[in-house]
Amino acid sequence: MKKLQKGFTLIELMIVIAIIGILAAIALPAYQDYIARSQMTEGFNLAGGQKGALSEFYADKGRWPSNNTEAGIAAASQITGKYVANVAVNASQITATMKSSEISKGIQGKTITLTGTVAGNPQDQGSYQWACESNASAKYLPASCR
Repeated sequence: MKKLQKGFTLIELMIVIAIIGILAAIALPAYQDYIARSQMTEGFNLAGGQKGALSEFYADKGRWPSNNTEAGIAAASQITGKYVANVAVNASQITATMKSSEISKGIQGKTITLTGTVAGNPQDQGSYQWACESNASAKYLPASCR
């Protein structure tokens, strides 16, 4: 009489472990990039939140504000987030600077800058357009900024 075997052989278990290892090696870097992108998005959102104040200032004065105070927003050091050190205004540029620690290594100390322009005739205020640029790798930027 033959005995019925139950369970898995050692080689079957080793193959499963190898497959799991390969999948983890592929997924981990992608997940780390996703985390960095989500952290960089906070900087993009905080900078984007200041666009209204700059646009309003330009519509009223016909020029861009020179700093946060003139734009009527909080000081750069007071506009912060969990991953953002500060958000500063300099003329038509809004720059969010990421923290130097406790965030993903690829974006530590990097900046994301929104630059405003007025399309059309400046006398009739035209339309406001915002260009996004950063010194971080494109893979870490929000989709609307790549």
